[in-house]
Amino acid sequence: MGLLGVISGTIIMERSDLVKNSKFKLMKNEFGQALVLLSDKIALILRHGNDLDSHILPHMINHAANLRALKDLGVTEVVGINSTGSLKKDLCPGMIVIPDDFITLTVTPTIHENSAVHITPSLNGKVRQKLIKAAQNCKISALEKGTYWQVPGPRLETKAEIKMMSNFADIVGMTMASEAVVALEMDIPYASACSIDNFGNGLKEKPLSMEEITAGIRKNADLMISLLNSYLKISP
Repeated sequence: MGLLGVISGTIIMERSDLVKNSKFKLMKNEFGQALVLLSDKIALILRHGNDLDSHILPHMINHAANLRALKDLGVTEVVGINSTGSLKKDLCPGMIVIPDDFITLTVTPTIHENSAVHITPSLNGKVRQKLIKAAQNCKISALEKGTYWQVPGPRLETKAEIKMMSNFADIVGMTMASEAVVALEMDIPYASACSIDNFGNGLKEKPLSMEEITAGIRKNADLMISLLNSYLKISP
């Protein structure tokens, strides 16, 4: 395998040995700039920034600059590590989903702002299968299919929205669909591993809070790191 591109949240990777000897590299391109944590195995972008006190909100992430930076570094494929909320009562926090499709009813970013270029959005099948195999190899129980519903954020969803979305999707988040669309436009193989970090608003009696979501992300961090380590051991 060549250099693996990884896009993740800040908290998930804070304890990973994968980045222990990495160095930050500022990449500039026609879409903006991206800060990449570079090692001999991975090129990691923290989509919300590397400073928890200056968190980049979901709707402010420059997906085009991030993915162009990874492409310029020569990554062969990109794995998204995404935090999600469950839309189903039987999909509990602590579970991992490898989505095979997504829904978003809001505008997603594009690199083709002034040209009529039409793509059929999808997640890369080969990267998905490698994620599934990686999970099996390190004995992580992962759902091999699922539909991800992207909302624009940064606010959380209402109870009515969660109830409606649960009829069509399994998990909800704010970033994956945008990454998948831009990656496809740039011809970069991309798929995602999603940790379920909380139940969607209204699925449980207790109101959902950001504290609950953050606690869930921290709890699932080691699982996602194990999955990435296993992924790196799979032959192309």
